Amino acid sequence: MAWDGAATVVTGLGLVTPAGADEHAFWAGLCAGTGVARHCEELAGLPVDFACRADAGDLDEAVGGRAVFRMARFVKMALVAARRAVADAGLRPDRWDGGRVGVVLGVGVGGVSVLVDNVRRLDADGPLAVSPLLVPMMMPNAAAGEVAIDLRAHGPSLAPATACASGATALALARDLLRSGQCDVVVAGGAESVVTPLVVTAFAGMGALSVRTGDPAAASRPFAADRDGFVLGEGAAVLVLERAGDVRARGGRARAVLAGAGAATDAHHPTAPDPGGRGAQRAVEAALDRAGWAARDVDHINAHGTSTPLNDAMESALIARLFPHRPSVTAPKGVIGHTLAAGGAIEAVATVLTLEHGLVPPIANLDAPPAESGLDCVTKEPRRQRVERALSHSFGFGGHNVALAFQRAPAPR
Repeated sequence: MAWDGAATVVTGLGLVTPAGADEHAFWAGLCAGTGVARHCEELAGLPVDFACRADAGDLDEAVGGRAVFRMARFVKMALVAARRAVADAGLRPDRWDGGRVGVVLGVGVGGVSVLVDNVRRLDADGPLAVSPLLVPMMMPNAAAGEVAIDLRAHGPSLAPATACASGATALALARDLLRSGQCDVVVAGGAESVVTPLVVTAFAGMGALSVRTGDPAAASRPFAADRDGFVLGEGAAVLVLERAGDVRARGGRARAVLAGAGAATDAHHPTAPDPGGRGAQRAVEAALDRAGWAARDVDHINAHGTSTPLNDAMESALIARLFPHRPSVTAPKGVIGHTLAAGGAIEAVATVLTLEHGLVPPIANLDAPPAESGLDCVTKEPRRQRVERALSHSFGFGGHNVALAFQRAPAPR
């Protein structure tokens, strides 16, 4: 592929995930192929008492300063990931033109734990006990706002909420901001932290969660015949996107090309996917069209792979139908669980790393997919594969479907 100066390229990655608190730990965790779900003290006594907590360390210390007291956990994770991504890109906020820098961070829910805590205070002690910081701490756009403040980014600041597709939606919007000329740099990704008794009980009540309480690490099993639901996770991932020509001019490096993005809506059901996968297919086909690829050009697919009966059945049929040449398939949720709005961004990072390393991580807890699926799932150990072009799927409640098309970065001229 020629070095197209207008191409959207990834120049920086930053993460906080259940598999590790930085890029290297995360990649090692994915390649190990072992689920990290564990029993959580705060969920004790619930029908589902386990989740994938992020390996975040001391977030207050990592964020620093007095502003940390006005931030919910998901905001802190987003800010740490954003700083790491910007540093990885070789950029400095004190030297860039902030008016040309955008921030797009997908969040599905926001600071639900802060909200619940303040409801309890109101009930127990009355109005004066409610924190004056409740609103800025719980609002979903707090992550985008706080990251923009911290990075001195004065361009567009957006907080797309497309449920579990939010992180991928953010990257698609970031690509649009660069291609339209509104921004020269966009810091984009997703963050979520809702591992709370209320949210876990709600998901369990609708039958969405795995109930393998006896073996949490084996509970998330994308595409397995005996899958019984997803495992809730939390985390954040941020990517820095720029135009290739600008990166070359400043002597930076491109880690991958975001060659295309597509989105479509099922308009079928609030929580169940269209069983025919028509919305997902439109999203994938749009991403391929914008990348200028044919389906046969795709070497690898990073699947949404939630470990739920309905999603995995729909996605398996979609992949087998559109890609009969059987590209390799992986699904990070087997390791890290379902991080909701952060998932699309975390899995975009995984896709970039697969392109860079020529290595496809295995799907945790999957010995082999059902024979009738027709999928070439990577299982048990990483597979060495030179991947030139890859897709990352993200689907969300509300019928949101997003597909991102990533390509290996060309060698700079």
